Amino acid sequence: MLDMTRLMDALPKAYQKAVRSTDGLIEVVVDLGRPLELRYTTGTERIDGLVPSDKELKHILDRVSVFGADNRSGIDGTLHRVSRIVNRTNDVVGLTMRVGRPFLGCVDIISDLLESGASFLVLGRPGIGKTTKLRDIARYLSSEAEKRVVIVDTSNEIAGDGNIPHEAVGFSRRLQVPLHRKQDEVMIEAVENHMPEVVIIDEISTYQETMACRTIAQRGVQLIATAHGRTFDDLMLNQPLWGLIGGIKTVTLSDSQAKQRGCSKTVQEREMAPTFDAVVELIEYDEVAIYPDMAECVDTLLRGGRVKPERRRINGSQIETVASCRLTLPTPPRETHEEDHRRGRERTGKGTSSRDRRR
Repeated sequence: MLDMTRLMDALPKAYQKAVRSTDGLIEVVVDLGRPLELRYTTGTERIDGLVPSDKELKHILDRVSVFGADNRSGIDGTLHRVSRIVNRTNDVVGLTMRVGRPFLGCVDIISDLLESGASFLVLGRPGIGKTTKLRDIARYLSSEAEKRVVIVDTSNEIAGDGNIPHEAVGFSRRLQVPLHRKQDEVMIEAVENHMPEVVIIDEISTYQETMACRTIAQRGVQLIATAHGRTFDDLMLNQPLWGLIGGIKTVTLSDSQAKQRGCSKTVQEREMAPTFDAVVELIEYDEVAIYPDMAECVDTLLRGGRVKPERRRINGSQIETVASCRLTLPTPPRETHEEDHRRGRERTGKGTSSRDRRR
């Protein structure tokens, strides 16, 4: 593959020979004065005979793009990401070269969700493939569904390095983000200037970005994004991102309401409609958990209930549903026999004095 050839060309000759195979290669770690590290899906290899010096670091730096304020760069025309470590005088002392690969068709497992026009949030642990999913979502919606797709691309993570978006994103257009703190501004610019039907964003992490997401959703644009968090529960605990789930407020219930729900009088409730319609958790590369109705799921969790998502898995060439979505609300406590008897007396007035009944 051309992308892998360009990655290897950026390495010194001796390092190229040390790479036993590019299949399963995840990262190449080049740290000053330490053995070269090759990280594969099967484990890490340290090459004791190859200890990088300033010369090897300079060889690589001369072959990658200019680094941004986030200390990230890339290799022009590829999906690879290069991150640097600098010392106190801003000299580069380490590089992490992360391999980027397109996986066409990896969104088939959620194609129905894409075609529905629903906005959804993608969650999952680091390295599970969230950005890879976004990349193929962009390809699917722009090329197969023929929609107007705009990618808001911080650090060129989704569409690759250089001025021309990588072919892996199909016919999507891409807005580059110069600084991460300006991502929310570029998100609004995407909607106001370029008339998209779909906006795709990687890593929503701040309050300002959640507000920008709400603005996009309110304009009727399909919004697909990733966020910090491995699971739906993580999202519920991440206060800066509460705007994505509709906000959370504390309310005080009446005695009868608290009794009916079987909870304390002070509870948390959702303030407004969520920004996203659904949530997709990436469990493994070939397995996902889908929460098809974010509003209903948030309400259930806030009331102390349980949510079991729909789980899908790729089995060979087939996509099978492992479990269906199910919501379970807590059961209000049953009144004791004495409480039933007391309430009956209060309704009929029996068992009370004539003076109490007159009151």
